[in-house]
Amino acid sequence: MMFAAVAAAQNIVTIDTGKLQGSTQNGVTAFKGIPYAAPPVGKLRWEPPQPAAHWKGIRQATQYGHDCMQLPFPSDAAPLGTTPSEDCLVANVWVPAHHGKAPLPVMVWIYGGGWVNGGSSPAVYSGKHFARKGIVFVSFNYRLGRFGFFAFPELTKESKTGLLGNYGYMDQIAALKWVQRNIAAFGGNPHEVTVFGESSGGFSVHMLMTSPLAKGLFERAMVESGGGRTMLGATGLTQGMNGQPSAEQIGVNFARSMGIEGDGAAALKKLRALPAKDIVDGLNMASMQKAATTYSGPILDGKIVVGQPETLYKEGKYQHVPFVIGANTLDIGFTHAHNVQQLFAPFGANAKEAEKAYGATASSNFFLLGMKVGADAMMREPARFVAATLSSQGVPAWEYRFGYVASSMRSKWPGAPHATEIPFVFDTVKAKYGAAATPQDEKMGEAMNTYWANFAKTGNPNGASLPDWPKYSTSKDVLMEFTENGPVARRDPAEERLNLTEQVANHTHAGKP
Repeated sequence: MMFAAVAAAQNIVTIDTGKLQGSTQNGVTAFKGIPYAAPPVGKLRWEPPQPAAHWKGIRQATQYGHDCMQLPFPSDAAPLGTTPSEDCLVANVWVPAHHGKAPLPVMVWIYGGGWVNGGSSPAVYSGKHFARKGIVFVSFNYRLGRFGFFAFPELTKESKTGLLGNYGYMDQIAALKWVQRNIAAFGGNPHEVTVFGESSGGFSVHMLMTSPLAKGLFERAMVESGGGRTMLGATGLTQGMNGQPSAEQIGVNFARSMGIEGDGAAALKKLRALPAKDIVDGLNMASMQKAATTYSGPILDGKIVVGQPETLYKEGKYQHVPFVIGANTLDIGFTHAHNVQQLFAPFGANAKEAEKAYGATASSNFFLLGMKVGADAMMREPARFVAATLSSQGVPAWEYRFGYVASSMRSKWPGAPHATEIPFVFDTVKAKYGAAATPQDEKMGEAMNTYWANFAKTGNPNGASLPDWPKYSTSKDVLMEFTENGPVARRDPAEERLNLTEQVANHTHAGKP
């Protein structure tokens, strides 16, 4: 460890594949674009991640590697800083430039983007502020879209490992194993790892919490707007579910859409030879629903994704580690309803009570009302469910609700939209809002960044100079609300709505795998 500390001062570290040289600025050394696995190209397209090649000499690690192949999403909350490519399995590490011999706690970030968009290069994801708080911060890329989540009969037939379909999740597990092998070289403690993610990155944390293959790879976990009951439409590898075809059938459908018939070795060879842009085929967050017949998303494969989080949490089949979870006041949610009656029909006998709890009137903005109902079902109630379930099983859990709206956006947003907590968690509000960032915005960024860093250090978000954030308990239902008046701990103001939503969820999910 002494070598790691001394070498880091010279911006050079030695990991299992060779030497790296990073760059130091304002007290933080960053190492970027580090291969944690071999490029998943050619014959390695749709294969589990393979070991990265060794290199000779000192590899310069001062620029981000490519983000994974995708069609960028124009209104993405975190625009990419690189050109997407299939050669994308790289990690980035930020460390304090000067630290003692004691190993530092580690945070590993998993980006969101609906499993079809996202990357580690956006400026708002910089780990420099975490590093300034004594954290070794890691981000990485994982395969997306049909590169990351794809099944095909011949792939099943040729597999020697039985690991199929969820290549993006395999990348996440491989990255966490890379952290275990190498983070000590950067001054980090491999036995003090916090994994956290937002949106599909948050759903990924639920996968890691409940997957046997991720056991022992982290000691703490955090989920930002990542649900917690279901894997969002995941289908079976060889059997369809919930009205969806199997992932293998979806793969065959995609092959046919590319003019490739059959499901054997010849067809797979043609699929692997397709240009990357043809595999993307216009897929991004805006087109996901239209592409449902040719893109599966995460797959219930029985080895990595072994069930729905709701069931596994209830049964205690997860890593019992300290946990933080929450969602936003104007979070994302979906509904197919076209009027108020349809919107509240799922509440059954409680429909009128629900209309009252949601303040539904003839003059209500139906879009915002639908968002509120949908986000309660998809994000806010599942967050409470996970906090309550873990807490009842003796696992320390904390819940939050993010309602702070950046000063420059208050005339546009009647609440905090999906993903808008990220610049505050990372304390990168200037990277997001530029000159429009106010001292109040920066104060909230400093507070949230400190809560998150405290949790990584101690397994408890609390610390000196911050309002107390109580552990979650079902009897009190107290969460930390991040408001324009600062962090405020209080009983959930949405409790009445969420109690009704919980009844719908318990009825809807009863008996499902």
